[in-house]
Amino acid sequence: MNCNIAVIKGDGIGPEVVTEAMKVLDAVGKKFGHTFNYEQLLMGGCSIDKYGDPLTDETVAIAKSKDAVLLGSIGGNTQTSPWYKLPPNKRPEAGLLKIRKELGLFANLRPAYLYPELKEACPLKESVAERGFDMMIMRELTGGLYFGERYTKEIDGVMTAVDTLTYNENEIRRIAVKGFDIAMKRRKKVTLVDKANVLDSSRLWRKVTEEVAKDYPEVEYETMLVDNAAMQLVKDPAQFDVMLTENMFGDILSDEASMITGSIGMLSSASLNETKFGLYEPSGGSAPDIAGQNIANPIATILSAAMMLRYTFDLDKEADAIENAVKKVLEEGYRTIDIAKPGEPQVKCDEMGTLISERI
Repeated sequence: MNCNIAVIKGDGIGPEVVTEAMKVLDAVGKKFGHTFNYEQLLMGGCSIDKYGDPLTDETVAIAKSKDAVLLGSIGGNTQTSPWYKLPPNKRPEAGLLKIRKELGLFANLRPAYLYPELKEACPLKESVAERGFDMMIMRELTGGLYFGERYTKEIDGVMTAVDTLTYNENEIRRIAVKGFDIAMKRRKKVTLVDKANVLDSSRLWRKVTEEVAKDYPEVEYETMLVDNAAMQLVKDPAQFDVMLTENMFGDILSDEASMITGSIGMLSSASLNETKFGLYEPSGGSAPDIAGQNIANPIATILSAAMMLRYTFDLDKEADAIENAVKKVLEEGYRTIDIAKPGEPQVKCDEMGTLISERI
């Protein structure tokens, strides 16, 4: 198979971890007879530096012409980078919001799985970590507060900021359907996370999701308020299968879920539209403090590439090969600095990519 991929390495550790994911993809191609054609594009701070824009229309057009996008992290130090002296719509993260909107990427899939070999890296108490967990956070990605009308102005002599949270029933229904479809392939449980005791938008989420749930009688369906869900994630994460949630709640909860896996460097993600097209990226940030030191953990990006093979190209066997290679490397005791125990041997970012490639 010929696979045409737009590669956006991004900022900070992005170029380092994406390079390792490409190395692993090339190993898959060699073993299984596929060709991965890459076209490298700019987005985020590096695009600002070259074009004065975090995401150009030309970059969007090229991305749309490909089968998928493999993305590294974007952005920099918000306190010191000149990028954050620009207006909000010209900062690195504006490019990420724009590409999601332009490509129609409304469904964000963020799996959180605790590898048995990393139980000691899990910050939860031993009795909780021993149970393990395997969840999929389904985050709506193109609506809500991040895309609503916003402004800051003086009202009656007082500076006032307004952010608008808006959802319609169609936006909710399409992500709910994807959530239930994925639950059918997993353990057949969906937990809707909302704030229905306060927010009208959450009450609409409940109404629409309950309607969708009736079409999936095999799936156990429950609702949970977001504050309780945040507590339950650290108390008993094993209870969750598919967590379905709106944009901001999903943003926060998926980062919490990543840390109980032992490191945000372990959490992959996929953002899908209504076709097979998807954007695949690690859930962590650009980590500018460690950029260029070759110590970043590339596993989340490598697992994101595995998700790309599975969801865009329907190459399940090849995706399994990557995931099994990651497990093998961890079983053999190889660790990057973020998941290593005190005194445990550590490997560099590029070494981890090579080790995984060799086990495909």
